Amino acid sequence: MTDPIELMLADLSQRYAEMNVSNAFLRLYESGARFGRAFASFHERLNGHFEAINDRARTTKHYWAENSREMLALTREVNDFLHSVKQAGIEVHFTQSYAAAMSGCQSWLAHSGGSAVPDDFEQIEIIKYAPVFSCPGTEIRLKKSAERIQLQLIGEGSYAKVFSFTDTDYGIKFALKRAKDGLDERDIYRFRKEFEILKELSFPYVLQVFQFDENRNEYKMEFCEFTLRNYIKRRNSRLAFSSRKRIALQFLYGVNYIHGKNLLHRDVSLQNVLVKTFDDGAVLVKLSDFGLVKDRNSEYTRTRTEMRGTIRDPLLASFKEYDVCNEIYAIGWVLSYIFTGREALMSGANAPSQIVRKCTAHDVAERYQSVRELIAAVEKLEAAPTNTDAPA
Repeated sequence: MTDPIELMLADLSQRYAEMNVSNAFLRLYESGARFGRAFASFHERLNGHFEAINDRARTTKHYWAENSREMLALTREVNDFLHSVKQAGIEVHFTQSYAAAMSGCQSWLAHSGGSAVPDDFEQIEIIKYAPVFSCPGTEIRLKKSAERIQLQLIGEGSYAKVFSFTDTDYGIKFALKRAKDGLDERDIYRFRKEFEILKELSFPYVLQVFQFDENRNEYKMEFCEFTLRNYIKRRNSRLAFSSRKRIALQFLYGVNYIHGKNLLHRDVSLQNVLVKTFDDGAVLVKLSDFGLVKDRNSEYTRTRTEMRGTIRDPLLASFKEYDVCNEIYAIGWVLSYIFTGREALMSGANAPSQIVRKCTAHDVAERYQSVRELIAAVEKLEAAPTNTDAPA
C-alpha cells in the first residue's frame, strides 16, 4: 500500500525540482538533497523582498502593491511547507531572525494599494552566505578553522604546481593542484576540463578529486605519497615479484576502467601513476594527471596537433590520431619499469619481457588490441621470471 506521507513529501520535492534558483543559493543547501532546492528558492526570494523593503524603509516608506502581494504569498508558501514537513515528522529549523522578519512584515503588508512601511521598522540583517533553513536531525556542523594552513610544494609541471596540506577539519592530508599564472585561455580550459573529467570518475585506481576554486584555478584531490617511479626506485632491490604483479594489475585495471568510459589518457607515464601507501605495507595505485585526456565520444576534442605526452609512440604521426594502440605502447614502458625498476624496455626471454615486447611492437597490429587482453596476460604470470631482466 502506498504511504500517503511519502506521496506528500514527493509532491513537495517535485514542486521545486524545475524551479529556477541561482547557484549562489543552491550551493548553501547542497547537503539537503530532498528539500535543498525548495530551501534555496525560499531563501533567494526572501532576500529579494527583504533587501527591497530595507531600501523602501530608508526612502519612500512605501512597498509596492504587487511586491506586497508576492511577499504575503511567499509567507503563506513557506509556512505551509514547514507545516507539511512537520506533519511528516521532519524537523526543519528556520533561522529565528528570518522567521521574525517574515512574520513582522506580514503584520503591515496590504493586499492592495501598496503597503506603508512602519516608522519603527528596523532594518533586516540580510543573510547571503549561510543557510537559513536546515534539518538538524540529518546534519552535523563541521568546524571551519580560521587557521591559515601552510602549503608544501611537492611537484611541478608545465602547467601547474602540486602542494600538500593537512585539513584541520578532518585531520587528513590532501593535495592541491594549482594552475600556474600566465596560462592562456586554452590551457586554463584544459586544466578545468581535467578536474571535470576526474570528478565524474569513481574507481579505486583513479585519483579522486573534491573541489574546484574558480577564483584561484585550483582543486583539491586525495594525497598520494609517491609517484610510481619513486616508489619502485626506493624499494627496487627488495620488491618481490608478487608485489610487482599486483602493482601492474592495479595500474592496468585503472587504465581499463577509463577506456571503458571511452577516455584515452594520452600521458601514461611513471610520473602520472601515483602510489598511496598504508601502514601494513599495502598500496593503491592511482592514475592521475588527465590534462591530455581524449574523449572518444566527443566530436570535438580540444588538442594541439604537435606530439605531446611523456612516452611517445614512434609510430604515431599526429597527436589527434592517438588511439588505444598508442596507449598500449606507453603502458608497455610503464610495465617494464614495474617489473625491473629500469627505465629501459625489457629485452629478455621471460614472460614479462614477452608482454612488454608485444605492447611496444613496431607493427601496431601485433600489439595487444585492448587493455583487457593485456590484463589477461599479466594475470597468467604465476611465478618469478628468470634472472634475465632481473630488477636493478
